[in-house]
Parts: sequence; C-alpha cells; structure tokens
Amino acid sequence: QVQLVESGGGLVQPGESLRISCTASGFSFSDGPMRWFRQTPGKEREFVGLIARSGGTVWADFVQDRFSISRDNTKNAVYLQMNNLKSEDTALYICNSPSNAVYGQGTQVTVSS
Repeated sequence: QVQLVESGGGLVQPGESLRISCTASGFSFSDGPMRWFRQTPGKEREFVGLIARSGGTVWADFVQDRFSISRDNTKNAVYLQMNNLKSEDTALYICNSPSNAVYGQGTQVTVSS
C-alpha cells in the first residue's frame, strides 16, 4: 500500500525556520520525483516545490529562495526546509508522489507572533 506521512509542522514566529518531513512507503521511492503542496481552508491546493529523481528542484514563484527540498533515498524521506517564514505561509503542507498519484494527510504549519 502506497503511503505518505508528513511530520514536523508546528507554530513558529515570523522570520523563523522550520523543517518538515515526509516518509514514504509501499513504492520505489528513489525512482521518481516528489512534490510539496500546501492548502488553506477555502482555497485550492497550491504547488510549493518539486525534487526530481536526480535531485534537481522546481519552485513556485512565491518561494523566493526561502525554501529548499532535499531527499534521503536511504530513508524514503523528503524534506522541506522553510526559512524566513511569513504569516502567509500558514497552511497544511502536503507531500505527493506524482508517479503514484498519492497525497499524504499533511502537517500543519502556522506562522504567527
């Protein structure tokens, strides 16, 4: 069974950093890309970034070099490092395996003073 489980979300203040994780199981993790999305109530899911099998990355414009993605194929995990967080980054962050059309349940990130 293909499964994605996110973790590491929480409450941080504006300007702080946070790293969230996504652990995969049930498929060959190293063979394909992984994506991060985010969603807020009443809005559509929004693309954040992608890491390819090769390690190359693609980003949404709003990221503005504040975020980075990495993956550890030995742990079947993908990470989203978020720096200089803003209140508008508050959202449920969801990872996705496009090869399997599977999304995790998400981890909540709240940026507030």
